[in-house]
Amino acid sequence: MSEVIDLKQFLTGFLSETSELLRTANVNLLLLESAATKGSPNARAVRELYRALHTIKGLSAMVGVDPIVDLAHALETVLRAADRGSGQMSQEAIELSLKGVKAIEDRVDAVAKKKEVPRAPVRLLEALGRLEPVAARPPVSQSLPLIRPELQAKLSPAELQEIASGVAAGRCLFQIEFLPSTTRASQGITITSVRERVGEVGEIVKIVPRSMKQSVAAPGGLAFDLLVFTDANAQRLAEVARLGTEEVTAIGPGPPAGQASPSPSPSPAPIAEPTAESIGDELDEIVPDSEPVTFVRVEVARLDDALNKLGELIVSRFKLKREIAALAARGVEVRALLDIDVLYGLQLDDLRGAIMRTRMVPMAELLARIPLLVRALGRDTGRAVRLEIDAQDVELDKSVGDRIFPAIVHLVRNAIDHAIEPPAERERLGKPREGLVRIVCNARAGNQLQLELTDDGRGIDAVAVARRVGREPPPTDSALLELLATPGFSTLDQATKTSGRGLGMDIVKRIVTTDLRGEMTLKTVLGQGTTFTLRLPLTLTIVDVFLVECSNERFVVPVSAIEEIIDVEPNKRLRGPLPDTSPLWLYEWREEGLTLIELGAALQLPSAAGAATQGLVVRRTGQGFVFVIDRVIGQQEVVVRPIDDPLAQAPGVSGATDLGDGRPALVLDLIALSSGLHRSSAQTQVRG
Repeated sequence: MSEVIDLKQFLTGFLSETSELLRTANVNLLLLESAATKGSPNARAVRELYRALHTIKGLSAMVGVDPIVDLAHALETVLRAADRGSGQMSQEAIELSLKGVKAIEDRVDAVAKKKEVPRAPVRLLEALGRLEPVAARPPVSQSLPLIRPELQAKLSPAELQEIASGVAAGRCLFQIEFLPSTTRASQGITITSVRERVGEVGEIVKIVPRSMKQSVAAPGGLAFDLLVFTDANAQRLAEVARLGTEEVTAIGPGPPAGQASPSPSPSPAPIAEPTAESIGDELDEIVPDSEPVTFVRVEVARLDDALNKLGELIVSRFKLKREIAALAARGVEVRALLDIDVLYGLQLDDLRGAIMRTRMVPMAELLARIPLLVRALGRDTGRAVRLEIDAQDVELDKSVGDRIFPAIVHLVRNAIDHAIEPPAERERLGKPREGLVRIVCNARAGNQLQLELTDDGRGIDAVAVARRVGREPPPTDSALLELLATPGFSTLDQATKTSGRGLGMDIVKRIVTTDLRGEMTLKTVLGQGTTFTLRLPLTLTIVDVFLVECSNERFVVPVSAIEEIIDVEPNKRLRGPLPDTSPLWLYEWREEGLTLIELGAALQLPSAAGAATQGLVVRRTGQGFVFVIDRVIGQQEVVVRPIDDPLAQAPGVSGATDLGDGRPALVLDLIALSSGLHRSSAQTQVRG
């Protein structure tokens, strides 16, 4: 009896897989556009793009999303023609392909939202069908190496052109002949291992399987020919592949004297028809890798549930520690329980690390959509822009990434629409026609990410900004940022397609400082450019905090927000030019004047007996503040719960936590609190 298969169970995997494949498709389309601008082929990008779209088509057919199947098939046809031709795509083909990939994204989004999937755009399909492939350039015959005719017959025109161009540039081409056997397989030497090792030192142009007569050397009657560009010599190539030197043959000229070929990157196998004509696409099935890498896709909701369970364990540990302390106070021997508590803490740390690692996503993956945004903005605004992204190996919690991405998008929009000058103006100013937008990410100590977004545009004119709001020019970059983040402020008189609606920097600042409890700073030089620096926590839910006491109340403050804990000396307090009713003082600390804030007074708490003796030093946009408290009780990790009820929200309070005794403790955002107090004091002075 046959069972009915519910394809809905595959939708989660379909959405996750297609999201990654669409990202790959967009990256390679941008590479092809760059190659087309230079008039050079990029066969590797064509093949990667084809593979992504071919897989999307198969997945869409499996879950029955026919409009995506139609779009992917039309794009496949264009790419197959490009691979058989010159390995290039015309600007028109790239433009239509970008529209095709965007149309697929829209339909995948409709599937995710459980909406009706629109039909494939008929005009787009017709336009893709009318495209003509770029004609192949004739090979440079005098530069072509002597490749066996039967091997050369299996190379596409794009691959022949790639070989011809490489040899003409002085790169050395090698042919590797690999004969698989059970003996080699037992030693871990397979076509997969050879391909991976050779790919580390060279660029694989083609892998061609061929049948041959069975022999002692070739017991399976199968051989593989690999064509490889590399600057390594034959002996080095044989060592890397763990083969004999007789299996590696140089069939092309080496690099000119005194000049080494550029370090290449590995190239995937060429596009194969979706039939059994090509064995090359099935190499992994013929000789599988002995140590496959396995990935499991997990819904974020399941990771959130695991994190919630971890939070409950952390609260349980608080209760355990409290009970142990109570037993010890009654004179009970608790040494064994303390040992268990220490072990429990170590295990919780390990579990926390394991769960958090599963939630982390690479910043490079998060920023993968920015190049398309820059391309579109450049076309809309008429700016020529070069984007540089240095994400290193930084990772952050997916929830943080989802929240900060809109802020990054807005800063990039501002850089291109407001900062980068038109090409003609840049030339007149002695700048390159192409403006630069650069994004750099660094992991900092204390579980923090630092992200810098820099442009080499016109900079921010503080005088002009102040004139628009009828104020005096801000004296510092931090004051300028506060002015730019005023709700409703815009530097444009009329809204454009990309900006000018007055809904921008205030939202960015709120995301960074309020939603993510981070810090945002600005540095700008008129005529030279602007840099925005964002400092964010890598994760939000479980954080290391200081437990502090103030006016007989307990609060927690994230460790990452505190620069230093100091002893407050009464003789270093200075009133300064502030009204007597203000909770702000000046405090002399290491030859620097910090703004001193009585935390109890700032939170309007009744004064407690005894003088406050300790202070928490924090910085906001470079300015130092010291919050005076009664004492620091200790340091621990807690589970932060957001306060979603608008009626219960208060400035400077970012959430609440359970310390195990049933009483909630508020999580303070001292940076946001300092901002509000400083602003209200300034207004009081103005009124005075």
